[in-house]
Amino acid sequence: MSTADLTAELQLQTALLLLKQAGRELSIDAEPGSTPWLQAVVDALCDLSSRDALTGLANRRQFELTITREIDRVARAGEPALVLMADIDHFKRVNDTYGHPAGDQVLKVVAAALQDCVRPMDTVARYGGEEFAIILPNCPTAFGLTVAERIRAKVERRPVNVAPGVDVQATISIGGAFAPQWVRSSAALWVERADRQLYLAKTEGRNRVCLEHAPVVQVSAEEKGMLFGNSQFQDLE
Repeated sequence: MSTADLTAELQLQTALLLLKQAGRELSIDAEPGSTPWLQAVVDALCDLSSRDALTGLANRRQFELTITREIDRVARAGEPALVLMADIDHFKRVNDTYGHPAGDQVLKVVAAALQDCVRPMDTVARYGGEEFAIILPNCPTAFGLTVAERIRAKVERRPVNVAPGVDVQATISIGGAFAPQWVRSSAALWVERADRQLYLAKTEGRNRVCLEHAPVVQVSAEEKGMLFGNSQFQDLE
């Protein structure tokens, strides 16, 4: 076996070990080493790289890729889109009282509840720590509050078993913002708007939803720059 072949074999074995450790089984009826089988390995690795290891949700990197694509779509098509930022209330208290394994269990149960509430076209991601983000394409503004409240209530109704005979009730606070339609925005600006609403939900008592009231938010100077910066109409601002 040549050095190149040996290197390739070692890389393949490493990839298979990673998939095994992550509990990812190759569900393909193909001969190991064949082209379809190798493609299945590559696809599994790509999926693994886009998922949060604990919850199985999209990870932060995948969220950022998805929201960037959604911003492009909203700017081109003008369809309404909603981003929700959700944070588990008093999560530190669970860790301090029952330990980090209990906190991990709360994260997994909340993640499953969020995933149960969305459509296949939506994206639920673990944004970081105990914070989650949800991208809802083609979500009419009239339905935004209803959707967010359904998510909040779903989490509240689902007890989390953290020890034998011990259940805790997890709740989440949610903030949301619609992307400005027909405007070239940015992921940072959109998430910042939703984060401001999440802060309001926290300060107003937690376990509640706060969304921007206006379906079309005020366009910022930065967004105007992205819209007109390379345009022949920039002198008309």
